[in-house]
Amino acid sequence: MGPKLADSVDELRAAGNQSFRNGQFAEATVLYSRALRTLQAQGGSNPEEESILFANRAACHLKDGNCRDCIKDCTAALALMPFSMKPLLRRASAYEALEKYPLAYVDYRTVLQIDDSVASALEGINRMTRALVDSLGPEWRLKLPSIPLVPVAAQKRWDSVPLEYHKEMAKRKFRETTTSKSRASSAGDVERARVLKEEGNELVKKGNHKKAIEKYSESLSFSDMESATYSNRALCHLALKQYKAAARDCTEALRLDGKNVKALYRRAQAYKALEDYKSSFADISSLLQLEPRNGPARKLQQEVNQSLN
Repeated sequence: MGPKLADSVDELRAAGNQSFRNGQFAEATVLYSRALRTLQAQGGSNPEEESILFANRAACHLKDGNCRDCIKDCTAALALMPFSMKPLLRRASAYEALEKYPLAYVDYRTVLQIDDSVASALEGINRMTRALVDSLGPEWRLKLPSIPLVPVAAQKRWDSVPLEYHKEMAKRKFRETTTSKSRASSAGDVERARVLKEEGNELVKKGNHKKAIEKYSESLSFSDMESATYSNRALCHLALKQYKAAARDCTEALRLDGKNVKALYRRAQAYKALEDYKSSFADISSLLQLEPRNGPARKLQQEVNQSLN
């Protein structure tokens, strides 16, 4: 006697998830489709469940290289639950595969409005920026579709970064470490990176830290070997109270230049804000070994000492 066939929405979704994990994407597509029909036949309103099923089926289409149906399902999922990250990321990947770079850029940028720590979106923005500069020229931003404004309620906070992100970042750091010695930017890329960094610096002077982050990120997409660009972007993250992002950028800056005093100071500030006082104290101590008379660092050391005691 064969196994009982799944018939409820929950059972069909669970069976689809198992098929997907097993690499049986066509079978998973059939199961998610049955779950959708069952849910819709029930007549009740459950937009979140329906959106998840569309997004899951979109993942199957993407795995099978069916980018157009992936886009359709992601769009359906987003109509039910706007600003859901998984369908945005999957639709961006499908647009990118179809070389619809402006639309992919918009979806990656929308994800970063929701949570600007998502590594796959950061990497996607870097790829799309290069592709758009090459295909549309220096005025490429003027030719983009409008980017939707994500409401504050949909934006993720830094204390809710999922475990999957940390795993993805760890993989990314490993790839970057193992390839950094062999990677070299062209002279043109280095010059573009320098110009964009200067534009970011001007925006910082005007207090426009969000726009400055975009410029620094774009600069790093052309050349990611400039320690000061990371520490400058960290300053912007600090101003916006994005302390974990600030600490990460300072770590990158120090990987490139272990004597970057600004990076040490800013990471110490970030750790203090995150109440990681031991790490903050360690960074201040390293800084003061380089610059024993650094007044702001000595003041910060006193503040951290009070918190430790």
